[in-house]
Amino acid sequence: MRTRRILTVVLALLMLLSACAGPGQRAGGELRKVTIAMGFIPNVQFAPMYVALERGYFREEGLEVVLDYGMETDLLQRVGTNDLQFAVASGDQVILARANGLPVQYVLNWYRRFPVCVVSMADAGITEPAHLVGKTIGTPVMGGASYIGWLAFLDEVGIAPESVNLQVIGYTQVASLVEKRVDAAICYALNEPIQLAQTGYKANVFYLDRYTKLVSNGIVTNEQTIKKEPRLVRSVVRAFLRGLQDTLQDPEAAFEITRKVIPEMDEATAKLQRAVLQECLNYWQGEKLGESRPEDWEESVAFLKKIKLVTTDVKPTTLYTNKFIK
Repeated sequence: MRTRRILTVVLALLMLLSACAGPGQRAGGELRKVTIAMGFIPNVQFAPMYVALERGYFREEGLEVVLDYGMETDLLQRVGTNDLQFAVASGDQVILARANGLPVQYVLNWYRRFPVCVVSMADAGITEPAHLVGKTIGTPVMGGASYIGWLAFLDEVGIAPESVNLQVIGYTQVASLVEKRVDAAICYALNEPIQLAQTGYKANVFYLDRYTKLVSNGIVTNEQTIKKEPRLVRSVVRAFLRGLQDTLQDPEAAFEITRKVIPEMDEATAKLQRAVLQECLNYWQGEKLGESRPEDWEESVAFLKKIKLVTTDVKPTTLYTNKFIK
C-alpha cells in the first residue's frame, strides 16, 4: 500500500512538472529547438528578434530558437509542406502561396506599414506622382514586394504602367539616382532614403502606405502546426512580441544588442544603421502589436486579383489569424 502511495505522489509530481514546462520543454529542462527563417542576412531590421533571444524570452517559453538566414525563394513552399514551421514573410507572399494551394497562415503582423517607396533626387523636380509619366524608373527586379508595391502605387494614383520606362537596375538604387542613370527608383523605405539623407542628399519620396494598405512582413506558420501545436505557435508569438515591445520602448538598448549579432559593424556603418532602426520604429508601432487588420487583407487580395497575379478564389479570412496574440 505504501509503495502504491509513493508511486501516486511521484506521478503527480511528474504531471505537475510537465504542465509547468514550455510547449517544447521536457520536465528535465531540455529546450525544444525551433527554426525561424528570416529570408535575409543578419540586419538591424531584425532587432526585435535579437532582443527576444538576448533577454531569454524564447527560453522562458521552453524554446531554443535558431535563425535561418538562407535567402531562399521557396520559404513558404517549405512552410506549407511543414519542412519548416516558421518564417518571416510578407502578406503578398502569403496570398500567392495560398492561391497555389499551400496551407500557410500569417499569425503575427510585424510591419504595420508596407515599406516600399518611390525615390527621386530633389533636383529632378518630381514632386507629385503625375511627374513620373514619361520618366525612367529603376526597379530592383520585375517581381516581389517592391514590384507589387510599385504596381499598387500606379493603380492608386491613376498612372498606366506603360506610360513610364521601367528598367531593372538590381539593388543599385542609390548609385543610379545619384549618377542620374534613372529619374526615380523603387526603393525599400528603410534603406535607400535613409542612405541618401545620411550622405547629405535631398530627395523626394512617395511612400506607398500613404496610398494603399497592403499587408507587409509578419510571422508565418502552417495549418498543421496551428492545429497540432497551438501552444508552440503562441509561445513563438508571445516571445517575439516581448522583444518588439522592448525595442519600441528602448531602441538604444535594442541597437546595442543588435551590434553583438553583427560585430563587423564599424562606427560609420553603425551611425547609418542606428538611423535605419529609428525609422523602423515608425513602421512597427501600432495600437495593438501583432494584430492583423481584416480590411488590409481584403485590399491586398483584391489588388492581386486585379493585376491577375491571383486567379483563384482566395478568402482573406483564411490567410491570417489573430488568436495567438490575445
